[in-house]
Amino acid sequence: MLKLKNLLSLFIVLSMAVAISSCSGGKKGSDQEQQEVTILYPNWGEGIAFTHLAKVALEDNGYAVEIINLEPGLIYGELSKENSKGDVFLDAWLPNTHAPYWEDYGDNLVKLGESFSGGTTGLVVPSYVGISSIAELNDHAEKFDGEIIGIGSGAGIHANTIKAIDEYGLDFEQITSSGPAMVASLEKAVKNEDWIVITGWKPHFMWANFDIKYLEDPKDVYPQDVCAIVARTGFEADKPEAAEFFKNFNLSEEQLYSLMGAIDMDGEEAGAKKWYDANKELVNGWFKN
Repeated sequence: MLKLKNLLSLFIVLSMAVAISSCSGGKKGSDQEQQEVTILYPNWGEGIAFTHLAKVALEDNGYAVEIINLEPGLIYGELSKENSKGDVFLDAWLPNTHAPYWEDYGDNLVKLGESFSGGTTGLVVPSYVGISSIAELNDHAEKFDGEIIGIGSGAGIHANTIKAIDEYGLDFEQITSSGPAMVASLEKAVKNEDWIVITGWKPHFMWANFDIKYLEDPKDVYPQDVCAIVARTGFEADKPEAAEFFKNFNLSEEQLYSLMGAIDMDGEEAGAKKWYDANKELVNGWFKN
């Protein structure tokens, strides 16, 4: 009888162990196993979209995710530190636009993948503006009030626009603002059919929302890039499954504009969650080898 009791007790203990194992063996987010990922991002439309999509996908797969908004120079500097508070950055414009940052910090960073593979930058005007080249800007400077509406001074496109003003001998001043302020200026000008020139780039939702065009750049001041995903040294070894997700993370232009449209309509987190739910098979496939 004693032996039977012992066997029954052993059976109950084993059954409980199997049940506990089954409950915790699904998503990676059990209290014991949950890993944290910190994403640093700039206040740019595509960077916001990449970051919030990654956040909702990682959280749905059991990770705890913190996102921190910083200027690009601070992002590169923080990720390069030995004890960085961040893990990854999904909007590094490489190899050209962010080349100065890479020269300063690249030895202590790792490129994991590309969130978008066809990045372009340049000067952009509404399609109704009757010029086609940067070289023609001076002929119509008064129509533009002698201004190029730009973004923050920490952005690579800001530095390239200073270079363009010099290379083309433009009688223009670059107005430093922010991405949202620049788009607001574009929207106001288009509504009144005023002439405006801005610093623009692809990917950006303004290409889906406005009829606009790049001005030709015969001096090749503005380069072509990818939106690279870079991480702190050691991230892949510390969190290999999350690193695999970022290695595979990549959106086409159509997919990205669809995601950005959802965010524009429903807000950053809710819009990203809605897009993720509609494209879960695609996004969750990025976790696999």
